[in-house]
Order: sequence, then structure tokens, then C-alpha cells
Amino acid sequence: MRTKALSPALLLLVPLVTACSEASGADGDSKTVTVTVGYQSKTINTVTAGTLLRSLGYFEQELAARGKKDGVTYKVDWQDYATGAPITAQMTAGKIDIGSMGDFPLLINAARGKELKQPTRLVSVTGYNLRGGLNTVVTAPGAKLESLADLRGKKVSTSVGSAADGTLVRALQRAGIDPEKGIEKLNQQPSVGASALQAGSVDALSQFVAWPGQLAFEGRAKALYDGAELNLPTFHGVTVREKFASERPAVLDDFLRAQRKATEHLRTQPVAAAEAVAKETGLPAEVVYLYNGANGIATFDPALRPELLAALKEDVPVLKAAKLVDSVDVDAFVDPAPLKRATAGADYPAAAPARPELWLKEGNRTQSFDSPAALLKAYKAAGTGVRAAYVPDAVTGTLWFADKAVWVAEGSALRAFVTPSGAKAYVDRHAGSGARIVSFAEAGALTS
Repeated sequence: MRTKALSPALLLLVPLVTACSEASGADGDSKTVTVTVGYQSKTINTVTAGTLLRSLGYFEQELAARGKKDGVTYKVDWQDYATGAPITAQMTAGKIDIGSMGDFPLLINAARGKELKQPTRLVSVTGYNLRGGLNTVVTAPGAKLESLADLRGKKVSTSVGSAADGTLVRALQRAGIDPEKGIEKLNQQPSVGASALQAGSVDALSQFVAWPGQLAFEGRAKALYDGAELNLPTFHGVTVREKFASERPAVLDDFLRAQRKATEHLRTQPVAAAEAVAKETGLPAEVVYLYNGANGIATFDPALRPELLAALKEDVPVLKAAKLVDSVDVDAFVDPAPLKRATAGADYPAAAPARPELWLKEGNRTQSFDSPAALLKAYKAAGTGVRAAYVPDAVTGTLWFADKAVWVAEGSALRAFVTPSGAKAYVDRHAGSGARIVSFAEAGALTS
């Protein structure tokens, strides 16, 4: 079927305003400077450079200290967007100084910046997943679709040029489906696509955090494809206008130090961070924790890890094939110097394998377990005291809600999977051992 995506020109935006005035500058007062930051409040693996950072006030604190030294009053203008595309439009118009967005939008940011003589640089990472688990394809709860192969000839909503679209394209190619002709693709904002899925006007939705988790949590969707099956890293990062970085390097350093503090806060106080982000965004805290928690799908670390940058280079051909960019020099786009300068090159250990986790209402605390069976046993014992339960996929490691996962019993062992196809594939490979798919209630009963 013919793809019904908007043209790249329409996608990549919305008319650009003339860049006759820069975002950072005097507010009619030579001693007052406003720094404009574009962020995506509901794209919750960017929170250390957006929602959480803003709520903690760390950037403002850094700027206040600097202002006392140099006699300047700094203000921060936080601008919230649903996707990375409008942030890029505003940056290339000189209206936003610092922005955060996903890996595919970052490449478009680099390409547009170069084309429009307003070059940008990637200076840090917010959240990442080394296998690609931040993007998921979901379908309606009662849909008969069981695997990606079932999407052939179906209507699928996504945001063209996003990381979620990149996941969809690659996954369809691996399934032997032409991503342009094999499905009817609708280019929609995440919220529009979610509504379309609920209304039945599309068969599936491919989106980035936190949409798939939120829809699943609310019982409005079920996972059809786990992006981690691609086993390709995906991440979100921070981009800055090159002109701003050269004119105000100390302010950029302040931002990166503040981001580092927000990252530390999230990693050491994940429950509190999830509650704060939920309050700011209106998202359920349980969904925020699925992605940003102690065992969450996203790992937070500002470091520009080599494996992430290598994956970014692999994304370029996908965008070129979609005619969204001509080419991107990733090495020239990445600038590690500011982060090294601001944080002395410190970073965190790489992501550890996720463990099953239980969030209890009492004391608003969580517990981790060594096995899914141990989680289910504790879940039963806690009764109505459970706020949420999470379990990693037995193959991909992607964390999912335990009551939304697909469970497999194999002797006394219990395993969970994000998707029906993942569970079926495991059962087919272990048919001789008696592996079988069971319901969540049946899995719980087997722990008695």
C-alpha cells in the first residue's frame, strides 16, 4: 500500500522564523541574559536535561552562582514540545540555545543546522538502552495481531523521523516487509496516534517513551514488538547551537553540571524522581518508573559512549533512505569537550541486567528479586499493598509490567516476555521441556 507520510519539508516543520535575533541575549538590559532550553516533558528519558532538571532547579542554581561572580542576572526560558522536530526548527532559527531529543531527531538536527547555517553539536546523553528497548510497537488489547508479520497491509501510526519510526522501519525489514509499500504508514504526533489506535482507525502504533508503557498500563494497548529485539542501541541526547556554545561556554558548562546533578538524583532516588516527573507531566508515576526506575528500561548517564555514537552512524542510512537527510558527519556533530570540561569526564558504569521489582504502597518503597517466581510470590503476599510490579523480558531484558507481560511456565521455572511473539518463540524452541504459555494468574498460582 502507498505510504501516507507527510513530506519531509512538512514534517521538519512548521515554518521557520527568521534568525534575526538569537535566543540567548540581553533582555533590554545588558546585565540580564536569558538562556532558552527546549525539552520534551513527556519524553521521559530526557528528564535529566528537561522535566526533572527543571523541577530540581539545578540549572538556575548554577547560573545564580555564576551571576554573582560576573555581575549578570541569568534567566532560563524552558520551552516544552511533544517531539524533537519543533525544537530543531527553533534552534535553526536561533530561538533555542539548548535542546534534548532522540537519536534520529538529533541527526536531523545536525543536518538542518548545517543546511541553515546554524550548526549544532551533540554534547551529552540523557537516557539510553543498549538494545533498543525504548521504542515499542503496540496494538489494541483485543486485536488478533500476534507478531510484526501480521502488520502486512495494515495501518500503522508513527512519527516519521523519530527513533520509533526508525525502529519500525528496521523491524519491518527484518520481517521481510517493505516499510514503504508493505504497510500503510500514517505520520502522526504520538497523542494523535494513540487516539487513532483507541478509535480503531489504525491497527498499530510505533512510538517512543512513554507512550507504549502508558497505553499498556492503562489497558489501552498491548505490546506487539519490543524494540530491544533489534539489539541496536537507542538514546536521547543534548544538542546545543554552536554559536551559543562558543559565545557562552561557561553557561553550557553550567547546564552540563546541572544535568550531571539531576542524573545523580535520579539514580540515587529513583522513586522520588519518578514521583516528581509524574507530578510535572501528568503521567502515572508507575509508567515513569517503568522507564526511569532502578531497573528501568532507560539507563541515565551523560557520557557520549562509543557504542551509542557507533549506533548513531548506523542510523544515518535509514534517514537517507527516507529522504529526511542527505548525509550527516556524525564525528563532526559530536563534541565531547564541553562535558569533559564541565564534569571532568566522570561517568557511570554501563547498564546492568534488569531485575524483577515490586513497588509497594506502604512506605512508597521498592524491592528487587532474583527471579520472576520470587517476584510473583511476594506479589501475592503483599495483596492490595502492591502499587506496581515489573519483570524483565527473559530474552531481551526489557522491563515490563508483570500483569501485562506474557508468561511462560517451564517445569518449576517462570519466565516473562513483553510480547506474545517473544513468548511463542521461546515455547517453540523449548517444546521438549513442556514450556507453555500461562496467564498472569496461573503463573502466580504456580509459586504456591
